[in-house]
Amino acid sequence: MSLVFLSLGSNLGNRRLNLKSALDRLGESAGRVIKSSGMREYNAWGYESRNLFLNMAVEIETLLGAYELLRVLKEIEGEMGRTQAGSGYTDRIIDIDIIFYDNLVMESEELIIPHPLMHKRIFVLEPLAEIAGDFVHPVLNKSVFDLVGSPF
Repeated sequence: MSLVFLSLGSNLGNRRLNLKSALDRLGESAGRVIKSSGMREYNAWGYESRNLFLNMAVEIETLLGAYELLRVLKEIEGEMGRTQAGSGYTDRIIDIDIIFYDNLVMESEELIIPHPLMHKRIFVLEPLAEIAGDFVHPVLNKSVFDLVGSPF
C-alpha cells in the first residue's frame, strides 16, 4: 500500500458537489480515502478568472502504481466533464493532482512527483498542512508546515 496526497480543485458549477463527487469516485476507483481537509476558496493561479476555486487536500491509501493512479485520476476528471483545452490554465469542473506519492521522486514526460509547483501554491499548501503538516517534501527536505511559512 502506498500513501498518496492529492490536491483537488473546482471553479465551475457546484464546486462543493464537484469535490464531493470526486472524493466518492476516488474511494471507488483509486483507493481508500484516509483524510480530507476542509474546502477553501482561492483565486485562480496562473491565469485570470472571475470564478474562485474551491480547493482541498486528500490522503489516500492505494495499491495502484503512480502511472496507473494518474490514469485513474484523468478518467475521473473526464467522467466529471473536464476537458483539456490546449496548453495553459483554464476554468475547470475538477482538477486532481498528485502532490506526493509516498517519498517517491520521479520525473517523466507524463508525471513529476513530487508535484513540481506545489511549494509555490498556497491553495495546495494550506489544505495539505491541515492533514499532513509534518510530511517532509522528499526533495526540498522541508515539512509542509515549513513550506506554508516560506515566502514562495
